[in-house]
Amino acid sequence: MTPRRIVIAMLEPPLPFGSAPSRWYSVLLKGLVERGHRVTAFATCSKPAEIDQAMRLFPPDRYDLRCFTHPQRSGLAAKVESVRRPYSYMFSPEMRGSLERVLDEGFDVLHLEQLWCGWLGLGHADRSLINVHFLPSIDLQEVKSADWRQSITNRLAFRTERRFLAEFHHLRACSSRIAEVVRVSNPGASVATVPFGIDSSGYAFIPDNARSAAPVIGLIGSMGWYPGYSAAVRLLTRLYPEIKRRVPDVTVRIAGWSARSALRDFLDLPGVEILENLADVRPFFESINVLLYAPIRGSGMKIKVLEAMSFGVPVVTTIEGVEGLPAEDGVHAGIADDDEGLIERTVAMLRDAGRQNRQRRAARALVESHCSPDRTVSAIESIYERMGSERNGFNRH
Repeated sequence: MTPRRIVIAMLEPPLPFGSAPSRWYSVLLKGLVERGHRVTAFATCSKPAEIDQAMRLFPPDRYDLRCFTHPQRSGLAAKVESVRRPYSYMFSPEMRGSLERVLDEGFDVLHLEQLWCGWLGLGHADRSLINVHFLPSIDLQEVKSADWRQSITNRLAFRTERRFLAEFHHLRACSSRIAEVVRVSNPGASVATVPFGIDSSGYAFIPDNARSAAPVIGLIGSMGWYPGYSAAVRLLTRLYPEIKRRVPDVTVRIAGWSARSALRDFLDLPGVEILENLADVRPFFESINVLLYAPIRGSGMKIKVLEAMSFGVPVVTTIEGVEGLPAEDGVHAGIADDDEGLIERTVAMLRDAGRQNRQRRAARALVESHCSPDRTVSAIESIYERMGSERNGFNRH
């Protein structure tokens, strides 16, 4: 592979144990630099502590990582800008100026991570690759907001999604489901499907003697985003009561950003523990027997599912929960969309330690093969190669 000049724009700093997208950013940046590409990465962030952490992990003597905090904004002008250019508030004038100066020096690919980074690539669409992690039009499909402000925000997200799917020619989707929607939105686009990369070496497989002896169902995710919140509410209101009837000593442990505030109505539910903003997720995964993640709606690959599989925690989920993975029901995960199917698979898993061990080992092997850094970064390089070939062919004509 010919070394290329790559400029990456990310919505968060690259952190191997940060948020869901930042874990992929870490794999991507590290992999491209190790393969000899000349990479400058730009990241925007709302948390200065995460910037400090990323700069320690990606030191300037080896990486060209430039992090910028979200700009301070208020007043009427900020509101008008939010309507005119939704989600562009994350990109400060300093970040935009630095990015444009780097691009002016020459580049091969402007790699844009997530749709909202499209604002940074509008003047360079012919050499941009935009990575579609999820689609608001799917994730918010079931949301019926009584709040007019939230309704407007959702409509702006849908409008911006449509614009960027149509604007860019080269797109990478993390699942075939997202790729199909992109192709419908932009029939002339070049769309590649590449799964999220996750470095399983950072997830030590939990041995039997470190797992919970008592039956515990777990769920982890951001409760500020509808898929995670809907999965928690479904578990607490529709799945747990019947599982409890069949397995009387089972308990539930839920963790995630803003979990206690978002799920305040369930804080006193017997047998339920709700934890918020965990600093380290491993103790959580060690404390549960099964991850039961069943969102009402949610597009893209679910990092929480990949993490559970990497740690060796059996997973019961929906078809959407294993989106982007060639997972088989009963082999790598318990997979069902209806409540009864999810309940049956969870109860069977809780009652059978042998089934748990077979499934958790098969799932770990699946993540290691399908989502390995080597496989996913190689696939990204192939997209770069194709982009270069297409551009050279166009220039010859």
